[in-house]
Amino acid sequence: MRPRAAYQELIRRAREEALLASCLDVLEWDEQTVLPRGGVEHRSEQLALLAGLLHDRSTDPRIGELLDAIEGSRLVADPESPAAVNVREIRRAYERERKLPRRLVAEWARVTALAQQAWADAREAGDFERFRPWLDRVLELAREEAEAVGYAQVPYDALLEDYEPGATTATIAALFAELRRELVALLERLDPPPRRPRRGVLQREFPVDRQRIFGETVAAAIGFDFERGRLDTSLHPFCTALGPADCRITARFGPREFAAGFFAVLHEVGHALYEQGLEPEHYGTPMGETASLGLHESQSRLWENLVGRSRSFWQHFFPRAREMFHEALRGVRLDAFVAALNQVTPSCVRVEADEVTYNLHILIRFELEQALLAGDLSTRDLPDAWREAYRCTLGVTPANDVEGCLQDGHWSEGLVGYFPTYTLGNLYAAQLFGAAQAALGDLDAQFAAGDFAPLLGWLREHVHRHGQRFRPAELLERATGARPDWRPLVALLRAKYLDGVR
Repeated sequence: MRPRAAYQELIRRAREEALLASCLDVLEWDEQTVLPRGGVEHRSEQLALLAGLLHDRSTDPRIGELLDAIEGSRLVADPESPAAVNVREIRRAYERERKLPRRLVAEWARVTALAQQAWADAREAGDFERFRPWLDRVLELAREEAEAVGYAQVPYDALLEDYEPGATTATIAALFAELRRELVALLERLDPPPRRPRRGVLQREFPVDRQRIFGETVAAAIGFDFERGRLDTSLHPFCTALGPADCRITARFGPREFAAGFFAVLHEVGHALYEQGLEPEHYGTPMGETASLGLHESQSRLWENLVGRSRSFWQHFFPRAREMFHEALRGVRLDAFVAALNQVTPSCVRVEADEVTYNLHILIRFELEQALLAGDLSTRDLPDAWREAYRCTLGVTPANDVEGCLQDGHWSEGLVGYFPTYTLGNLYAAQLFGAAQAALGDLDAQFAAGDFAPLLGWLREHVHRHGQRFRPAELLERATGARPDWRPLVALLRAKYLDGVR
């Protein structure tokens, strides 16, 4: 078969798989937003069936035949061309998927659907034991997947590769060890702070309906296209792209907590801007897919923290916030509001953590899930291990399981190996933001004027449009001139929290 004809068939098949996968995504979005509890068991069977059908298509030997006909041809001679990228990444996915038994793929879909409801019920009851049998089952499946796909050193490598291609447990552990040392040292210099701002201004009556309207206003202002997306609520905030013109985000709002809901919106909008920045003509192929979860998190953390916590951002949006929440923010000055948003206080809950302590939350999870996967830590002992890790690392102790090992829904979704991408995202975000500043000039002046288009345009040019053209570390180096490094993030935090810059 001629390479060009083979390539055309390969891409047709890839796009059909993407359409089928999007059907799965719709069912999962529905499950987490509006599905009644009584429908979960039936939904788990729907997901298992579709996951099995998708696995059948993605492991069809015909794909291997098509790849064999294309590889080595002139069509893929330029390694950066869309054809070469698509063939390379389809081959990688094909070889990995072929190693997974169909039974395992279907069981993953079924179990995680049920596990998510079990987690939600356990969280509502404040009882980890309700979720523990499901966590055991998820870990069993994760171990089975790791053994099926193979790994060079430890099983965790196999799962990590699915989220951050090219990364290994050892390299990330070494990077995180350096970061931990620097963050702990910085935290010690900030404790106790000379003047502790009052977070009380963020814990007044903020009507939920107005929080949502305000979040949508800000989302649209920084570039989220509501003609191609929407905002809903869920127990755990998330972003999912159902197609080239259908990107959905969720948030969780509390009536007496402004920051958690607002920054959840901003975080998920960052994810959505990446998805909406992919080139639509490449939808259904690797050139139309994001490069990695670490880069995905870099976009969410960049908009959430480096933009959304800056004084210049609130110079523009605080007047609107005072109009929306006139009772709660009556008499509150801009500087007091910004100081409250940026207060550094070790806490038990990751999604409410400040910039300085956030990565310590991730390092705790990174170490605990490695121990769980390896069998060195029993799920029965997880609540105590979690509390001890928080006591030793952050000096705080969760009062209950909801503040402790039930606070995240990732494990119930089967996302073992995902947590490190949050910290990788923070590292990448600091490097990308620094490069954008060097290229675009005074970003703070632009933010204060309500102009976020230059930053978004730079990110689309240097990150979004490339899809999976480059591995994460290479894409970062091309955009910033440097490989992944902890130093820019630490320098940024020191400048902000010790020197008062931004």
